[in-house]
Amino acid sequence: MNIKQLKKDIIRYGAIAGQKNLTPGVSGNISARCDGNILITSSGSANGYLQENDFVLIDFEGNVISGDKKPSSEKMLHAEFYKKRPDINYVFHVHSPYLSTFATCAKALDEPVMAENVFYFGKIPLAEYGLPSSRDLVEKTSIYFKDYDAVLMANHGFIVGDATLKGAYLKLELAESYAQVVFNSKMLGGTVLLSDLQVEEINMLKRGK
Repeated sequence: MNIKQLKKDIIRYGAIAGQKNLTPGVSGNISARCDGNILITSSGSANGYLQENDFVLIDFEGNVISGDKKPSSEKMLHAEFYKKRPDINYVFHVHSPYLSTFATCAKALDEPVMAENVFYFGKIPLAEYGLPSSRDLVEKTSIYFKDYDAVLMANHGFIVGDATLKGAYLKLELAESYAQVVFNSKMLGGTVLLSDLQVEEINMLKRGK
């Protein structure tokens, strides 16, 4: 895929995320692997209102290769995700309301509430707080990248990756719904969790057994 088309595709999914309030205001960032480098949204850009000049091409050490703007300050968080997961090609980092609520309450989304969430995520762990844009944040969050596609970051937000752009976006949408369902169910007295046997049956279904 050429870089121009890649930008158009990210702009499209960023706009969808913005319309659904998954990436409010000037917050979050989106990136993609691009010919051995990383295409990432620029610092201060809004995922829901991206334009073609809101992107910067960087290498895996965060050095700018092309682009007139400063890359997102979370560039190394994205780079580390790609380094640890060769199967991941696209990453969304957002501050969506329900996921951020769990992040600010330091609560992981690790209960087997619905079959879909067990199937697609297993669990969504919570990384310890690290100052945004810092190496500390990268180190505390990246320890989960090997085993999880999605991670909550304490008092910060959420990050998710996938092999495809559509897949990464759909996981974001599903995770936000997951958080909303858990939040709502606790208001109604608490969730009824799936049993260990039911979870194992879902995992077997995922493994094609």
